[in-house]
Amino acid sequence: MEVKINREIREYTESLFFGLSLRQFFFSVLAIILAIGLYFGLRGRFGVETLSWMCILGAAPCAALGFIRYHGMTAEQLLWAYIKSEFLMPKLLTFHSTNLYYKVLKQNIQRHEQGE
Repeated sequence: MEVKINREIREYTESLFFGLSLRQFFFSVLAIILAIGLYFGLRGRFGVETLSWMCILGAAPCAALGFIRYHGMTAEQLLWAYIKSEFLMPKLLTFHSTNLYYKVLKQNIQRHEQGE
């Protein structure tokens, strides 16, 4: 008998519906609802082939939110980190150059200018 154990215990996710985690299932259902809404909302304006591509392209980002992780963060965590870093706690980074060579030789330069 073989028991499968994840190498990294923190990456364990419990599968609830159809082998998907609750988060993945929720975003998959949301993508399906979005695709159905796009289909019924746009079916009078476009042909079947164009409409099918629009449904796929409209639902793909929503479905991807449930599956993609970036640096160990989910989509919501990534969005919150971006909002915090760009809007809530922006930092003005300024560059002040320093001439280390001038600092070291400052006394010698002043003596030379005074004529010593």
